[in-house]
Amino acid sequence: MNFRIWVVPLMVATVACAQSTMKPNPSPESPAPRCSADATKSACGLPSNVVIDMAATTVRHSEEEWKKLLTPHQFEVTRHQGTEPPFHNEFWNNHADGVYFSVCSDTPLFDSKDKFESGTGWPSFTKAIEPGFVGQTTDSSHGMTRTEVHCAVDGAHLGHIFDDGPAPGGKRFCINSAALRFVPRKDYEQWLARNGASAEKK
Repeated sequence: MNFRIWVVPLMVATVACAQSTMKPNPSPESPAPRCSADATKSACGLPSNVVIDMAATTVRHSEEEWKKLLTPHQFEVTRHQGTEPPFHNEFWNNHADGVYFSVCSDTPLFDSKDKFESGTGWPSFTKAIEPGFVGQTTDSSHGMTRTEVHCAVDGAHLGHIFDDGPAPGGKRFCINSAALRFVPRKDYEQWLARNGASAEKK
């Protein structure tokens, strides 16, 4: 299957959600928030101590290894900060119930309950499922200052965050579909059970 990375006009990028070309694997200027170390369950459904462990994990591969693990399209978007075309990507119009994971690791990033219709043609969310799993970095390319977001665990470029989202938070996480892997709610619940059980055995 042939993929093309579209070049979105600057005017559209300013209004919507085009991602710029940046250096691979950006170092977050604002470290992802850490969860408190207690036995309660976090927002994603895992015990907080498990979330802390996951957020502290770093998944690294060489360029050649990433090329083998990802499709060419996924590799271009997540490792080289590529941009998908609006309305021509896998999840912009997906209304199924479930959780979106990073395509580069087994890390849950966004819940479909927080997905909304932004009219931009890219998947849009009001918040991350766990703040500790999503890092932020300042992007000053193309004469604009924006906030780039990436998976804190594996460094995958996800998209950008804007301050024009719905109330009460007012945030819009504008994300590339190629950076995501959708897991239906039932399968996610099984994932939670497996990972929660593994934590109890340690």
